[in-house]
Amino acid sequence: MKIDQNRITHLTEYVQGLRNKENGKELYLKYKDDIEKVTPQEVFEIFHLQLQKGIEPKEILIFLDKVINIFYKSLMGYPWKRPEKNGFMDYLIQENHAMTYKLDNIKEIIKKNDFQEKKKELTPRIRELLKFNHHYLKKENILFPYLEKKMEKFDGLTIMWALHDEARLRLKKVIEYLDFEDSTEEEINIALGALFFAMYGLAQKEELILFPAASEIIEDKEWLEMQIQSLEYEFPFVEKPEQRIDRMNNNEDIHDVISDFKEGYLFKTDTGTLDFEQIQMIFNALPVDMSFVDENNKLKFFTRPKDRIFPRSPAAIGRDVKNCHPPESVHVVHEIIDSFRSGEKDTATFWIKVKGKMVLIQYFALRDLSGKYRGTLEVSQDITQIRSLEGERRLLSWEE
Repeated sequence: MKIDQNRITHLTEYVQGLRNKENGKELYLKYKDDIEKVTPQEVFEIFHLQLQKGIEPKEILIFLDKVINIFYKSLMGYPWKRPEKNGFMDYLIQENHAMTYKLDNIKEIIKKNDFQEKKKELTPRIRELLKFNHHYLKKENILFPYLEKKMEKFDGLTIMWALHDEARLRLKKVIEYLDFEDSTEEEINIALGALFFAMYGLAQKEELILFPAASEIIEDKEWLEMQIQSLEYEFPFVEKPEQRIDRMNNNEDIHDVISDFKEGYLFKTDTGTLDFEQIQMIFNALPVDMSFVDENNKLKFFTRPKDRIFPRSPAAIGRDVKNCHPPESVHVVHEIIDSFRSGEKDTATFWIKVKGKMVLIQYFALRDLSGKYRGTLEVSQDITQIRSLEGERRLLSWEE
């Protein structure tokens, strides 16, 4: 993996020129030699430098596709090691191919003349695309953390996360038009065009830039770890692999830790004592998702209740909290933590609707005995049933 720093400097100037709306043809001719040799790794470097200049991901999206189109020939011809069959990356590629096949079929439906019949046929096909969110979640929660730990330039993955959010938003928009009785054919076609552009474009960027770059820095052991973690997610439009019996999947690590404390207790206070296994059982029995971010803004721990509200994978441990949230909400996270750190606030509360559920999200400042800020605890809970309670229940009932 060779990085040409001179080429990165030149192409950063080229991208800045495009952003400033300078003459595109003149810019291309000036940097032609570098454009024709750009590599996936260098693309990450170039856009990481844009972020370092304070340019927001949503601003980069405005000129991103133009840049990728200019780089296309070089990236398309770049030689890279293809992934192991049925490994983590290979499944992501399979999902992309299955998704594009479904989009191609949807295009055929659009060609039909009867608008109402077309609308009726499109609705279930478009709704089915909601399943593809698991593809994006596996990237955000598993692949991205591994890459970020390797090199600083992979902070640029916030740009791809912004693309995920854009695809989600466009899919939601199409569904709204299809569900609205008075929507016009033109409105639906425009919304579909934007959706196709987003989803096809993401698949292309993965296979031109993300996957080749990842193949050069991720080790075989790490690919296996990612594959094991991915089994907690769905595999949209492809057959899900069977659960594997593996060290990371059979609690051997837990038993190793327990054995280290067999002569005493891991946790002892004036209110009682608990060993490691008991602590884990208590955490995971609570009907809430809990995540602990330390004073250095690093994710240090999260619980794994039976029904997690928001997906999270072990790959995220040690990740900076700013990389654990969509780019559009990072400023809110920083505002909360800054107010906790300064001592101005101790709690923050939100409630949102997620897949038909009402979810309560609370943030608590953690302080030691001297009052020093030591981190933030995030607690999320499905309160749909709680909100519906009326009267009293004083007798035992096993009904949900």
